[in-house]
Amino acid sequence: MGALLLRCALLALAAGLVAARGGGGGGAGAAGRLSPNYYRHSCPRVERIVADVVAAKQRANPSTAAGTLRLFFHDCFVGGCDASVLVSPLSADRSPERAAEINLSLPGDSFDVVARAKVALEVACPGTVSCADILALAARDLVGILGGPRFPVALGRRDARRSDARDVEGNLPRTNMSARAMAVLFARKGFTPRELVALAGAHTVGFSHCGEFAHRLYSFRSADGYDPSLNPAFARALQSSCANYRSDPTISIFNDIMTPGKFDEVYFKNLPRGLGLLASDAALWEYPATRVFVQRYADNRTAFFEDFAAAMQKLGAVGVKTGRQGVVRRHCDVL
Repeated sequence: MGALLLRCALLALAAGLVAARGGGGGGAGAAGRLSPNYYRHSCPRVERIVADVVAAKQRANPSTAAGTLRLFFHDCFVGGCDASVLVSPLSADRSPERAAEINLSLPGDSFDVVARAKVALEVACPGTVSCADILALAARDLVGILGGPRFPVALGRRDARRSDARDVEGNLPRTNMSARAMAVLFARKGFTPRELVALAGAHTVGFSHCGEFAHRLYSFRSADGYDPSLNPAFARALQSSCANYRSDPTISIFNDIMTPGKFDEVYFKNLPRGLGLLASDAALWEYPATRVFVQRYADNRTAFFEDFAAAMQKLGAVGVKTGRQGVVRRHCDVL
C-alpha cells in the first residue's frame, strides 16, 4: 500500500508540473525462415491459447506486461530469441543467463506467464510450440492489451540447448549508459538509432527500483545533490521517495509517471521536461542522433507505434534457431 501511495503522489506531482509548465545479428536471414503460419497444421490455436493465458495473467497482475517486454528483450539480445533466459538456475549445471546480475531483477510474473502458456499448449499440442515462440507472442499480446500496436509475429523459433550467464556481459544496455554507448551496442545487433529509440519506448510502462537511478538523486556535485537535468520538483520528490532505498531495495517508481499503465507516447513527452527516470532515458534527449526521434515520437503517436511494431518484429528475428539448431522444450525453465 505504501508503494502504491508513493506512486500516486508522484503521479499527482507530475501532473502539476505539466500544468505549471504549459502543458545484430542475422535478423534478416532468420526472419526468412520464420512464418506467421508455422503452426497452421500442428497447433492451429496457438495464438488464441497464448492470448487467453496472457490476458488472464495481466488482469491478475498488471505488472506482467512490462516485465514480459523486458524479458523478451533480454532474451533476444543475448544469443538470440531462443528462450535461454528462461532457464532456472536450479535446473542448470552452471549459472544460466537468468543468474546474471542484470537479470536478477527480471520479475517472476514474466517467467510465470510463459510457463502458464506452455502448460496450456502442452495439453493442446504436446511437444510442438517452443518457449521462444510463446515469449514472442506474449510480449506482442501484452503490448496490445495496454493500448499499444498489434503486429504479426513470425513463428518457428527453436529453444536453445544452452544458457550461460557469462554470455550476458556486454550484451545488454545499463541504466547509466550514454546514448552514444547504447547506439554502439544496438548497432552491433544490427539496429539503428531510430530503432533504439523506438524500442526504448517500452519504458512507457513498468517501473524501476530506486537503486537503478539513485546516483542521479544524491551523488551530483550540486547544491541539492541531484542531476541538474532532472526537473527540480521531480528530483526532490524522488529524493524523498527513495530516501530508504538502501534498507528497502524494493522501493520503485513508475518509468512514466504520467500514464504508467498505458502504452503510449507520453514517455517521450516526459524526456524534454526533465521527467525521464533513468539516466539512459534522459540520455536519449541529450544526444542529437537520438533526440530527433524522441521529438518525432513525442509529437506523433502513430509514428511511434509504427516504428515500435517494426522494431519488435526485427528484434524477434535476432539470432533465432530453427530446425535442428535448437529444440522444443517440454518445460521452459529446464534445458
